[in-house]
Amino acid sequence: MEFCAVISELNPFHNGHKYLFRKIRELGFEHILCIMSGNFVQRGEAAVFHKFVRARHAIENGADAVIELPACFAVSPAELFAGGAVHILSALPNVKALAFGCEIDNKSEFLRTAELLSREDKAFKAALKTHMKDGNSYIRARNAALLETGADIDENFLSTPNNILGVEYCRALLAEKSAIEPLPILRVGSSHGDTAQNGEFSSSSAIRTAMSAGDKKSKKFLKTALPDGVFAETADFRQIPYRQAALVSLMRAAREDVAATPDCSEGLENRLCSMAKTNPDYDTLLSKVVSKRYTLSRLRRILLQNFLGVKLKDVKEYLDSPLYAKTLAVKEENSEEILASLAGNIPLIARKSDYTLLKKDALDCFSLDLRANDLYNILTGTYTNEFLTIFA
Repeated sequence: MEFCAVISELNPFHNGHKYLFRKIRELGFEHILCIMSGNFVQRGEAAVFHKFVRARHAIENGADAVIELPACFAVSPAELFAGGAVHILSALPNVKALAFGCEIDNKSEFLRTAELLSREDKAFKAALKTHMKDGNSYIRARNAALLETGADIDENFLSTPNNILGVEYCRALLAEKSAIEPLPILRVGSSHGDTAQNGEFSSSSAIRTAMSAGDKKSKKFLKTALPDGVFAETADFRQIPYRQAALVSLMRAAREDVAATPDCSEGLENRLCSMAKTNPDYDTLLSKVVSKRYTLSRLRRILLQNFLGVKLKDVKEYLDSPLYAKTLAVKEENSEEILASLAGNIPLIARKSDYTLLKKDALDCFSLDLRANDLYNILTGTYTNEFLTIFA
């Protein structure tokens, strides 16, 4: 049994994800494996539904199995997010392709750009440093440095979030020397982050905004934008009091611990901790610190990384270590064959007894997943067993 993988958040699962699954099968892949962020996501927030619910939604809408992207990678910047997911997928013997949505479905262009970015010669590093000093975010500075040093790429190619993430997936595949084939698939509907309600194929941002609004118009929109089963569960959606918890965690943290998070640098921990004292509101605090260089998503991630206890040093070590594949949900039909096909060079964690297979860095990495699950349970007032696997 061979799989096409999808690196995902499914926050929540919507018609665009269902479209991606359909295109994967049209391209000849019979089985789909999702590696999905758990209860906290890369935009620096708690997920709108529990990871087991979102994993079940994926199975109900066409995936064969869902494994968890460890929390340390799920809440890290794009390079580490992509690197962690590809690191795990490359250790599974039957993953043959990696599909991702993008604005330009040109595999050669993705691989060529990834190779150029991976070289990082002296001229590139000098240009990168200059653009960072000018106050640009890392991604913008990196892209500007690439163009400045004469790289033959289309500037528009690196101007959209999905293409940027697709390049990071390809960089990670090259770094792992992976045999997995990149499979870019043209997106339909709204662009990433578009908050406008755009019918059947609307962005996750627009859908989350509508879920929070909860009015009659929003519910009508959600019925159009979501598969029926997912829409039915939006009736039970409640805001998760994560933001207050994140501020409390920031106020009690040692500044050196905040500085050790993957997204923090250049003394940013001092500004965040100082401003939190006089701006004890999540959105107000971030509005005081955000800038061209320190984007809102980056600041939100720092607070989340601190809340979970994610350290850059640890994440880099995990990238160089054998880890694990933790199953969240599996298609009930052929479940034994699916699980057998996922068994590879790293432990498959499908039940509590499998936990004993973990050693050293893998054990530390999984301990963070346990903590993230426990914290989400407290925030939502629910109990879920971390070692559960859903069969749907």
